[in-house]
Amino acid sequence: MLALPVHIHACLFDLDGVLTQTSKVHPAAWKERFDGHLLERATRGGKAYVPFDAVGDYDEYVDGRPRADGVRTFFGARGVPLPEGSPEDPPEAETVNGLGNRKNELVLRRIREEGVEDYDGSVRYVNAVRAAGLRCAVVSSSANTRDVLRAAGIEDLFDERTDGVVARERRLRGKPAPDTYLEAARGLGTDPGAAAVFADALAGVEAGRAGRFGVVVGVDRVGQAEQLRAHGADVVVRDLADLLEER
Repeated sequence: MLALPVHIHACLFDLDGVLTQTSKVHPAAWKERFDGHLLERATRGGKAYVPFDAVGDYDEYVDGRPRADGVRTFFGARGVPLPEGSPEDPPEAETVNGLGNRKNELVLRRIREEGVEDYDGSVRYVNAVRAAGLRCAVVSSSANTRDVLRAAGIEDLFDERTDGVVARERRLRGKPAPDTYLEAARGLGTDPGAAAVFADALAGVEAGRAGRFGVVVGVDRVGQAEQLRAHGADVVVRDLADLLEER
C-alpha cells in the first residue's frame, strides 16, 4: 500500500514542506532578513534595490540548504561579497553567520506565535510505513528540527534524526550534497539503495539522486513538478497520501 519498490526497507523524510507546514514560515523569514540588508546596501551605494523573491530566489538558492549555505548561495548569485564571520555572530552582524542567525530568530518567533501544523497526509503515510515494518528517519538542514517535531507532536514517529545540529557536529555537507541522507541511512543500518528519500526542495531531490538512493520521491507543494523531476525525483506527488491511494 506504500507505492514503493519491494527492496525498500527504510524511508528518509525531509521536514519542512514534507512533514510540517513550516515551509511557509521560512521564505517569509528569509525575505524579511534579506530585504532589510539589500535595501540598506542599495541605499548606501546609490544602487537599485532588487528585493528577494520569496518564490524564485528561495527555491533556487535557499530551500533545503543549511542556513549559512543559503546566505552564501543567494548573495553569491547577486555578486554581493559578505564576510563569513563565526557561528556566534550577533544577529545584527552583516556577515554570513549574522544574517543566518537573525533569520533563525525570525523563524523561532513565528513558530512561537503561530505554532506548527503537520501535513495530515504525510503523517498518515509515515504511520503506514511504520505499520509495514519499515524504519523512518527525518533529515533536515534545520537546527530547530527537534523543537518543530515536538511542537507538531510527531517526534515519536522517527527512529533517527539527522538535522542541522548533527550535521555541524559531524561536519556533514548540506544538501544538495547527499551527506545527511547517507548519515541517516547509516544510523538506520540501511544501505542507500534500500532506502527512499522524500523531499520537496530541489536541493533535497538532488541530494537523494547524488546518494544513489533506491527511490527519490518529490513532494510538489508549490507547482514545481517538472523542476523536481529535472533535479532527480523518480516520482512526484502533491501529497504523500497520494501514494497510499495508488494501489
